[in-house]
Amino acid sequence: MTPNAASSALSRRSFLASTAVATAAVAGGLPLLTACGGGQEGRKEGTTSGKAARKILPAYVASSVVAPDIPAKNGSSAGFTKAVSPDRLKTSVPKKLGSGGELTVMAPLWGTPPDNGNPYYKAMNEAIGVQARWQNQDGNTYDEKLGAILASSDIPDVVVVPGWNLNGKIPSAVNAKFADLGPFLSGDKVKDYPNLAAVPTDAWQRCIFGGLLRAVPLPASYVTNIAPFYRKDVFDRHGWQPPKTTDEFLAWAKEATDAKGGVWACSDMKWTAFNAFGVLNGSDKALWWNLQGGKLVNRIETEEYLEALEWARKLFAAGVVHPDDKAGKTTNPAGTRFTAGKLLVYNNDLSDWFGKTSEQRAQNPDFEMAAMDVFTHDGGDPLLWAVQPCNIFTFVSKKASDQQIKDFLAIANFCAAPYGTKERLLAEYGVEGTDFTLTKGVPTKTTKGVNEVLGAFDYTGKPAAYVAHPDFPEVTRGMVEWQQRMGAFTKKSSFYGLTITEPNRWSNLADDFEQLEDDVVRGRKKIGDVQQAVSEWRKQGGDDLRDWYRKLLDTTGSAQ
Repeated sequence: MTPNAASSALSRRSFLASTAVATAAVAGGLPLLTACGGGQEGRKEGTTSGKAARKILPAYVASSVVAPDIPAKNGSSAGFTKAVSPDRLKTSVPKKLGSGGELTVMAPLWGTPPDNGNPYYKAMNEAIGVQARWQNQDGNTYDEKLGAILASSDIPDVVVVPGWNLNGKIPSAVNAKFADLGPFLSGDKVKDYPNLAAVPTDAWQRCIFGGLLRAVPLPASYVTNIAPFYRKDVFDRHGWQPPKTTDEFLAWAKEATDAKGGVWACSDMKWTAFNAFGVLNGSDKALWWNLQGGKLVNRIETEEYLEALEWARKLFAAGVVHPDDKAGKTTNPAGTRFTAGKLLVYNNDLSDWFGKTSEQRAQNPDFEMAAMDVFTHDGGDPLLWAVQPCNIFTFVSKKASDQQIKDFLAIANFCAAPYGTKERLLAEYGVEGTDFTLTKGVPTKTTKGVNEVLGAFDYTGKPAAYVAHPDFPEVTRGMVEWQQRMGAFTKKSSFYGLTITEPNRWSNLADDFEQLEDDVVRGRKKIGDVQQAVSEWRKQGGDDLRDWYRKLLDTTGSAQ
């Protein structure tokens, strides 16, 4: 069957959102734990945890339609290394579940919106039995459009909300404007939609807003998505081995850098530094809090955080980081310099492994990249922290009828079909001969497919996380096995799996730290400046925010 192109695109969007703040106003500043508590219409009315949460969540029934070549383990994706010929594709949706009705769906799109009458949309609508009408919006300004739409009375039937857009008044609007899907999905009711029943419970947990199940999730692996990539072909040529410690990395970087020859060892390695020193991590700032020794601690208060920044600073100071990183140039991204051989290591979303390999092999058959296992400061096992198992949500308007909700769930169930099924092939690649052609059994999108099979049905449902690149099976195996190895050292922090809305008065409290981090590693500021900023953060509300989170934890517990 197909490479998992859509899943890779979503991962990249999640990565691009790593600087966004998923926080929002709560009336009166009362704690609202949307995955485990909080009332309707943005008011806190009790809590939802333990047995109460289990009553809300859908039952989990693993899919048995297609067995992966590499089963998921330690929180990893499943892996599929082989193409599935069209005549061997399975069927996971034996009959149309849609009523033939029409739904308007708003979703972000990075590109030019295709015409609603294109062959892909028509084929999907016909197969599902629902006439979906797409209202694609510019992904770069989606939060603005989303805010305006939710503030109005004219809301589309279905609305996609990326986690990084859960800011401002949007979380409150979620409770006020979107329907409760629990009556259709909670417990065994989800079994009417078998592909949705196979979505992991962790992902559904993130979809409880205001004490109700309000969204369908796009599930993801909880293993860190940031990998330190290296030019394996160059390493092999020089006889270099991936380092086991941060000191070894620095020593190798000094040896490998040839500034006169235009080659530098690495890009800015700050994200890898956080993993190497066991720093609480992730794009969701709720994950920066963890209960340690009976005290709730934010990552910026830890010694590990300072040590990671100091090590990343040493790389810049040693002259082993590409000068474009120090200058902050965005016109020549690290990945481009990496493939050009101008730098040998960079960190990025794990999906870039396939993207860069497929891009380069056509012009450079010797090109080979791989992901280093996360090295550590002391040579011991790494301590990694789980990222959220879902960061994109799809909601249904509270004005929707029961039949419209069922029609949306028909779309979601179809789009959550597993790899190796007819439904997955259609959802991912469109119409054969129009949107894609088969090359040695592997679908390849045509220009029309590239322009039209995106930014739509890929947001309305997804199966449990998987990687499928049959044209590069070694990349599939490398990605999944890296996740499995790193997953063995991954822990879940206190607020893993929960969607949390912070009080407005503290929601921007830590916004300046990312710039401060970048200034420190580039030598423009000192570690002492970070310590001073942490002291000010505590005085300006950090300690109060700690108390708020602790009350949240004591009242509702974690999702684990």
